[in-house]
Amino acid sequence: MEYVYASLVLHAAGKKVDEAGLANILKAAGAQVDEARVKAMVAALEGVNIDEAIKSAAVPAVAAPAAAPAKAEKKKEEKKVEEEKKEEEALAGLGALFG
Repeated sequence: MEYVYASLVLHAAGKKVDEAGLANILKAAGAQVDEARVKAMVAALEGVNIDEAIKSAAVPAVAAPAAAPAKAEKKKEEKKVEEEKKEEEALAGLGALFG
């Protein structure tokens, strides 16, 4: 993963993603540099529009709010069940008064 992150750092800085740049970032981060992996990463990214790849890999934020109504409904159901239990207990207590 550190090779991907180093590539993203270079891209974000507006630099060309090349072997020397990747190796320098990895060395600066204190990571061991595997030249074969550096070459493979540069070759894999050749011709790839990184901005488009990031956009297509982004998870839509629409999924998160969908879970909120389910929680609200569950809380309403729990309150309703609690109210019904209280009513039953109250009625049971009244029954004891009349024997």
